[in-house]
Amino acid sequence: MENKKLVLREPEALFNDFTKEDPWRIFRIMAEFVESFETMSSQGPLVTVFGSARTKPGHKDYLEAEKMGRLLVENGYGVLTGGGPGIMEATNRGAHSAGGISVGLNIKLPMEQDANPYLTSEVDFRYFFIRKVNFLKYALGVVAFPGGFGTLDEMMETLTLIQTNKINRIPLVIVGKKFWTPLIEWFETSLVDENKISSSDLRYFKLVDSSEEAMNHILEIHKREGLVHTVKK
Repeated sequence: MENKKLVLREPEALFNDFTKEDPWRIFRIMAEFVESFETMSSQGPLVTVFGSARTKPGHKDYLEAEKMGRLLVENGYGVLTGGGPGIMEATNRGAHSAGGISVGLNIKLPMEQDANPYLTSEVDFRYFFIRKVNFLKYALGVVAFPGGFGTLDEMMETLTLIQTNKINRIPLVIVGKKFWTPLIEWFETSLVDENKISSSDLRYFKLVDSSEEAMNHILEIHKREGLVHTVKK
């Protein structure tokens, strides 16, 4: 049997160029934080809306999200979304049609997304985590429509940050009882019953079936908390 000599590779060969660039990447991350904060800090009172990028125009969720955008502007808020298609487009569209602030935090993805045409301001991101900071740093409330992994991720991060007091206890409204009820029931049984969360943690969100209910809940919480903002006349 032929003996084979084991040849050790140079240490540098174990790392690709991506890793060797990491120290410099810090500056790119800092720049993205600075640029996004600079833009977002001037947008006024905003409510963030999450939801599926795959929801088509004319779908009931699209129409409800469009209504949500209009209602938010009519009540003095600007709209903040991921800037893409589906629920994001619908909400920005509603806000834009009402003459209000319609912000999109866009990120390039393999399947989606291009920025929708209903934005008054757009911020482009390379990094998901910086984008997610901006979603909540500048939000006075969050509304979650039916969606997939991205929506679930955004909604659960919001819940986690509220639960752990890492952000203010802003109103989180979940729209669509038929879609979300199985998840909420799992919260109430598996998570509460097995002591993974407290039953009191369920108060950190409100499940509703319409944009009107969502808007009323946000206004109720803000009134109770003494939040003052300029209402569009």
